Amino acid sequence: MTDSRRAPSLRRQFRWRLAMLQAAILSIVVTTLVAVLIFQGAFNPIEPGDDVIAAVRDASTRTATGDLALRPTPALATLRAEVPGLWFSLRDRAGHRLSEGPVPSEFAKIGASLDEVGQARLGWNIGDPPRPSARVQWIQTEVGALQVITGPGAHAPWLQTLGAGLFAALVFLFPILAIMFLATWLATPAVMRAAMSGLDDVIDEAGRIDIEQPGVRLPVATVPQEVRPLVDAVNTTLGRLDEGHERHRRFLADAAHELRTPIAILTTRLGLLSPGPDRSRLLEDAGRLATLAEQLLDLERLRRHRLETMAAVDLVTLARDVAADLAPMAIDAGYTLAVEAMVDRMDIMADRASLERALINLVQNAVQHGGRRGAILLRVEAEGRVEVQDEGPGIAEHDKAHVFEPFRRLGAGAIGAGLGLHLVSEVVAFHGGRIVALDGPSGGLCMRIEFPVPGAARRKADAMQRA
Repeated sequence: MTDSRRAPSLRRQFRWRLAMLQAAILSIVVTTLVAVLIFQGAFNPIEPGDDVIAAVRDASTRTATGDLALRPTPALATLRAEVPGLWFSLRDRAGHRLSEGPVPSEFAKIGASLDEVGQARLGWNIGDPPRPSARVQWIQTEVGALQVITGPGAHAPWLQTLGAGLFAALVFLFPILAIMFLATWLATPAVMRAAMSGLDDVIDEAGRIDIEQPGVRLPVATVPQEVRPLVDAVNTTLGRLDEGHERHRRFLADAAHELRTPIAILTTRLGLLSPGPDRSRLLEDAGRLATLAEQLLDLERLRRHRLETMAAVDLVTLARDVAADLAPMAIDAGYTLAVEAMVDRMDIMADRASLERALINLVQNAVQHGGRRGAILLRVEAEGRVEVQDEGPGIAEHDKAHVFEPFRRLGAGAIGAGLGLHLVSEVVAFHGGRIVALDGPSGGLCMRIEFPVPGAARRKADAMQRA
């Protein structure tokens, strides 16, 4: 049963964690900077000055002689009551002046020099000793244009100051965070691909690991240093698996070789018994033992590619020889065994001994699973095709794809070790062919082998063109 949970993505984790780390660092830096500005009073001129200018605009008037004056208004009264040290200075372009509160000497006579300035903030740099600050602005009132110079008079309420600081932080912080987040989100995959590119060779090599190809190891030269211990551990494990597999193969080969002699002696002694059902059964059992031993040895030869010299083999002659050798056993088991050749001769390049054992295994498989009735047919067709058909119960459709797996036995009462058909598939693959399990024409099972034949593809194309 597979795990339904989604595997974590390193790319996604790196994206989020790097973006969150950058956001946290930037937030700390900006917050610290704003806090320093607030502590130094950099935000003090921002809030109260606006209130003073608005109150003065509404309260400005003139006397009968044209001098500047202020009407009593609620806003002006509130400022005078709540802002200790409130000061401001009014001036028009005709030179009329009006001031209230302790105007700092630095700003008492500065107005005329700023006639061409619409508005400005006057004060001190961060790091300088605290000094009075002011705001200068020309405003339009009922009595004409007036220049207002005012200072905060007192620190703004801390909530108002904090709100201004947070607003300034957000104004600077959000755009930078958005740019950094987008850059991180887009750049992380490319950075990870470059950093983890050495793992591509490891992945490709891991995909080629096969139990029949010992000695394969994952490359470590190009992998990142952080991943090197994992690759080394996998290579060490592969080494142990190779050693264990080699010991296992040697044991099976030695055991099969040692069994050949006692099995041969047993078969000879069974042949001396009087004919009958018991003798036939015992000979079949001994034959299966001999076959199993030969199968193990054949598999070892195939793995080590130690087959005899490849030469031209006539499939028709080979099929007839196999039928002649196995006919007594098939007849004793209740079958008829026949060869049907659709061509007079069909030569392929092959190792005759291994090919003969493959056909023997197919016939023995038909004898064991054919229901002990009917006919077993060896059929040789054109273009290197050989079929072994029986009239037994056959196998289920979903089992046909697995019947050639090693140690695969279909059914609870199956006889044998499950190596025969696997050996046949290995022999056929070694010769460049393919084998498939099909339904027989009259029921039962049909094992079809297709060997490559020189010129077969060309002849097939010519025949299709003629048709």
